[in-house]
Amino acid sequence: MKFAIAASDSTIGIWESFAEAGWESIKLFTSPVDNRIRHNDAVLEYAKKLGIEVQSSRLRERDLVDLAERGCDALIVASYNWRIGDWAPFLKYAINFHPSPLPLARGAYPIVQAILGRHQSWGVTCHKLDADFDTGPILAGNRFSLTQHECHESLDIKTQLASRLLAGDVAGKFIHYWDNATPQGEGTYFKQWTAIDRTLDFSQSVDDVMCRIRAFGLIECIATINAVTVFVHRAVGWPEVHGYKPGVLVNASEMKMLVAVKDGFVQIIEWSFLPPDFHPGTIRR
Repeated sequence: MKFAIAASDSTIGIWESFAEAGWESIKLFTSPVDNRIRHNDAVLEYAKKLGIEVQSSRLRERDLVDLAERGCDALIVASYNWRIGDWAPFLKYAINFHPSPLPLARGAYPIVQAILGRHQSWGVTCHKLDADFDTGPILAGNRFSLTQHECHESLDIKTQLASRLLAGDVAGKFIHYWDNATPQGEGTYFKQWTAIDRTLDFSQSVDDVMCRIRAFGLIECIATINAVTVFVHRAVGWPEVHGYKPGVLVNASEMKMLVAVKDGFVQIIEWSFLPPDFHPGTIRR
């Protein structure tokens, strides 16, 4: 099989699995990265190693025509920010790898909601690419368990590892999986998180506040303490009976801030000020 792939560094394992299975790479598509959560240095280096073309602009119909003329059999979408148009007139196959156990949790970045929703298991899914996001028939999936204290970074790497294994399985049995793909039916959609979702509410319990901090991890939460709004990078918390009003700054020393919550305390260990030009839709700067 000759294939083109849309990928970023976090999904390079999918690309490597198909290459290791003997599939021939002919082009890489990338989309904008923030160099905090999304990077593309590794996939660009891999493309250079393979000697294939890279396109960082949006994939258009003319690109599908070009792929067809070059004998491309399949388009594999591992990570891509843009909607892909009707591929069927030009390619035999197009699949997408989604970081959730579809049909649960369709949407652009569902792993944050997986932690906020306190799911006990998660997974990754390979499905046919169709007109709507994440709704195509399922070729195969790979599920794994979550711990009680899962965090954004642990779930992210678990998803990467599960995706790599799934990709190897799909690459080796592709025609069988394609011909026997199962329609999804009804599912759920996890919306993209907002600044409100990232904002800590100190009137909640220690468990709820810490769950939100773990869910966003390096994306960082936002908190307002003594009328000053900051990014929260790392914190610890514990339940304890006290007489403080939730949200009160109980102690500040060595750049650490101890804040009262409903049933205990949260100490913010690493934090930074929001820049003046901060926009709620950005990750940080």
